[in-house]
Amino acid sequence: MQQKIIILDFGSQTTQLIGRRVRELDTFCEILPYNKFPKDDPSVIGVILSGSPYSVHDPEAFKVDLSQFVGRLPVLGICYGAQFISHTLGGKVEKADSREYGRAHLETINLENPLFKGFEAGSQVWMSHGDTITAIPDGFKTIASTKDVRQAAYWSPSPLGEGRGEAPIFAVQFHPEVYHTTQGAQLLKNFVVDICGSRQDWSAASFVDTTVKELKEQIGDDRVILGLSGGVDSSVAAVLLNRAIGNRLTCIFVDHGMLRKNEFQQVMNDYKGLGLNVIGVDASEKFFSDLAGVTDPEQKRKIIGRDFVEVFNAEAKKITDARWLAQGTIYPDRIESLNITGKVIKSHHNVGGLPEEMHLQLCEPLKWLFKDEVRRVGRQLGMPEHLISRHPFPGPGLAVRILGDITREKVRVLQDADDIFIRGLREYVDTDGETLYNKVWQAGAVLLSTVRSVGVMGDERTYENPVALRAVTSTDAMTADWAHLPYDFMARVSNEIINKVRGVNRVCYDISSKPPSTIEWE
Repeated sequence: MQQKIIILDFGSQTTQLIGRRVRELDTFCEILPYNKFPKDDPSVIGVILSGSPYSVHDPEAFKVDLSQFVGRLPVLGICYGAQFISHTLGGKVEKADSREYGRAHLETINLENPLFKGFEAGSQVWMSHGDTITAIPDGFKTIASTKDVRQAAYWSPSPLGEGRGEAPIFAVQFHPEVYHTTQGAQLLKNFVVDICGSRQDWSAASFVDTTVKELKEQIGDDRVILGLSGGVDSSVAAVLLNRAIGNRLTCIFVDHGMLRKNEFQQVMNDYKGLGLNVIGVDASEKFFSDLAGVTDPEQKRKIIGRDFVEVFNAEAKKITDARWLAQGTIYPDRIESLNITGKVIKSHHNVGGLPEEMHLQLCEPLKWLFKDEVRRVGRQLGMPEHLISRHPFPGPGLAVRILGDITREKVRVLQDADDIFIRGLREYVDTDGETLYNKVWQAGAVLLSTVRSVGVMGDERTYENPVALRAVTSTDAMTADWAHLPYDFMARVSNEIINKVRGVNRVCYDISSKPPSTIEWE
């Protein structure tokens, strides 16, 4: 039986980072809404309570019945989770004199406590809260403090009292999941591995073996249709399904006309090389017609998603014995589409269920994986590296990298500029012998078609569009930093784009991080 950690999500922006850090410990975890704790699940070995945008005193604050797991399973409360535990079990939480945000240092630490094994005195942590714990419940002890936060961490080995449950409970007011808590990974390892007893047997190999077995059981002798996008996720999903059910998988690759330059044919060749049964459909005329005059990015996504389903459905109906639709949906897709507070960040065209007219059951073999885990699974499956290391690319393609309405000419301009940028990243070898493409998580060009920039070419003034280049470093797409590309490379790419791409007379570089920005502009 596979062990797992349950992370109860109270709406924090960093809940997914907690999950990512647990996965890095080769331990499976599941992020669930705060009120959806799975009862009577013997595979659960521990519980983590996330942060939250709310105060425990807010009328709309999210609340969970702690009796479901306190005393029965080890518990770790983080930020709001720590405050909620104190508030619920008889401690005291009050509004801080000033919001405690940013770096702090643990001036006192109980290094004998199992949660802080391996910690160093003065270890840096990251605070982000408006309330503070001023008193902890009876039977609990303080195990770490900062200069301004007395109850930076507290615990109880028997929170319900002697003989009423022996599983310990820990609480920290800082965020161990973020990069700025320098020993946060150690703290989470202490909790997940030493305290909860994880066997650390979650791996790409175990995922492949387990998933292939589950797919065989789930699908039986049915036929499956998979919508391919050309990206890593759908490609890995296809190879995984092909291993499970062989020629009962039919793949459909829809070209909406907004792929990268020459991408449709290149991807079709790759898929044939993998032995996949792929039907390629050029539906660009329909997509361009339906997108004409549309400028709102969310509306673009919805139109593309709708048209994709229509085109895909028309092809799928030709496969009369199909019973399943497979998608390359991964964990961040589902997380971003709707978080626990109910606020949509952006729509994903492969999230949200199926139209009733398709009459197919949904199969999402990668739905629990982060992007880097998908790549590890692809390597485990023996896929070629140029497919595995391929940068993420949005499902709506260049439509969400063109600010303003979509036309074939704008797509042509952006394809040419993007091709120069991506080719340059692949060809430029840095001082350590690594190409810039492999150092970057995701890169692409954005056409600011709503902006006219003045330029001078020869003896004439020009009024054309700027192009913004975007390149970021990341591990899971939940957070990202702008890539510090060499100046000589940037100068070379900028010069080539302006000289060779008709319609562009200015090149900019986006130096925004996520958060607060997103990786894509729209």
